[in-house]
Amino acid sequence: MTFGFAPPPATDPVSRLGRMLEPAEWAAAGIPLLRNPREVVTGLHSRHLPTPSTAVVAVLDPEERLAASASFTRRGSSAADGWEFRNALLAQLRRVIPHDLRRRTPVRTAVLLYCREGESQWTEEDGAWMWGLRDACTLHGLRCGAYITLTRAGWQVLGEGRGGRRPHSASLRSRLGVGTAAGDGVTAAVPHPRGEAREALRRSAAV
Repeated sequence: MTFGFAPPPATDPVSRLGRMLEPAEWAAAGIPLLRNPREVVTGLHSRHLPTPSTAVVAVLDPEERLAASASFTRRGSSAADGWEFRNALLAQLRRVIPHDLRRRTPVRTAVLLYCREGESQWTEEDGAWMWGLRDACTLHGLRCGAYITLTRAGWQVLGEGRGGRRPHSASLRSRLGVGTAAGDGVTAAVPHPRGEAREALRRSAAV
């Protein structure tokens, strides 16, 4: 049986705005705090080398060890929609780790690191990713964990007020010449950079 890919919902602006979470809603959702967010962020950054428009979804075990992770790019300039983001995240989770739907209580946690341009403050795009992460976790039997943005100002765990200056969205782009794909749709394979980053991205589908 396949879960989570219902027919597309309405795409009018009002419906789309209903598929995103405001910061207050996210803060009230009881998202578990990361014990060591800097370690999680630097670990995912070194493994996946994200550049703007790259999303990194990771699954952590109860000891906050990395169990699996995947990265992909958001393509096109269409308006952010949590339903599309949910499907993209769910597809990546299904590729790299079995679901936990048979468990009474989730024991593993999914976190999302999204590298983007712009300011570090919450945006509607962030709200759509939050909605998508929460829904994808429900459909895969996982706890919904932190949503982290990576911008030029550094990294930030939204809803927690924790962050740092490094890594940031341009940490590797100038040195490695990494770019992002362009075109229609939601996701695309992360392009392979040159030199020492090639092997790290080769492992981006799973730990």
